[in-house]
Amino acid sequence: MKATSGELPVGDGWTYEVKWDGMRALCFVDGPGLRVQSYNERDVTVSWPELAGLPEAVPATTALFDGELVATDADGRPDFGLLQRRMHVTDPAEAQRRSIEVPVAYVVFDLLHLDGHDLTALPLTDRRRLLDQVLEPAARWRCSPLHDDGPALLAAARDRGLEGVVAKRLASLYEPGTRTRSWVKVKVRQRQEMVVGGWVPGEGNRAGRIGALLVGYHDEPSDGPLRFAGRVGTGFREAELQRLARLFDDLVTDECPFDPPPPRADLLRGPTWLRPEMVAEVAFGEWTSDGRLRHPSYLGQREDKPAREVTRDP
Repeated sequence: MKATSGELPVGDGWTYEVKWDGMRALCFVDGPGLRVQSYNERDVTVSWPELAGLPEAVPATTALFDGELVATDADGRPDFGLLQRRMHVTDPAEAQRRSIEVPVAYVVFDLLHLDGHDLTALPLTDRRRLLDQVLEPAARWRCSPLHDDGPALLAAARDRGLEGVVAKRLASLYEPGTRTRSWVKVKVRQRQEMVVGGWVPGEGNRAGRIGALLVGYHDEPSDGPLRFAGRVGTGFREAELQRLARLFDDLVTDECPFDPPPPRADLLRGPTWLRPEMVAEVAFGEWTSDGRLRHPSYLGQREDKPAREVTRDP
């Protein structure tokens, strides 16, 4: 179930949570076994060894949780860039080592299944009551706190430099795969998922290497054309540039994926086109009148959202 971007709703019947700057994940508990699944249905259990003890904290045989994997900085703020160091690890030994360097917490906000019972048709108030009863908080997992005062939470999120707030109708059912107005996300900072359709080389020590990503979004999910939204040339760590270069080797194509193609001025150093399969999270100042990102900065790759579903937020 996905939230819709919008203005903060207020009034009776709503509850509010922090919008955690992490990676969306489902956790399937089956007896002593655990499977962690990303939004795009990839099994990523090996990447998160600190969650191995979660089944022992659940007084049930089977359960299905929905939440976010979150890494925090030295001030306790969620940091998606820091989480990047954990998201692409498939070697168990390396994942264990990085779990010590950059520990994460699984912040759970919904319970979808419990001991053979499908809970998605229950209102959020009942699902959350059961979640609070079932999940015993620990260092590496906890329930996402609920708040009654949405405007106060949004102001606090702005003061703390958090990503934003999610408002949820207390009567809302859980609708898998649906983007609904029953959940409304309100961002403090301008952020947007973008599809990477190519790159152009940079200057100086980035000559001949990735200088900027060429990014865009779909008019409509699944089958809408990919619209060019600009170049993203800042926010990269050296290790991330090297990782992206390896990733892009398998995505190179001769065809421009954007419709229409980017203006020639954006391609002066010669683009390398990529199949539009990778999704990046981008921070930016504002949208320009011609649909371009102003002052965009790369935050990291998103593996929890299929590229075909990336559209422009309202």
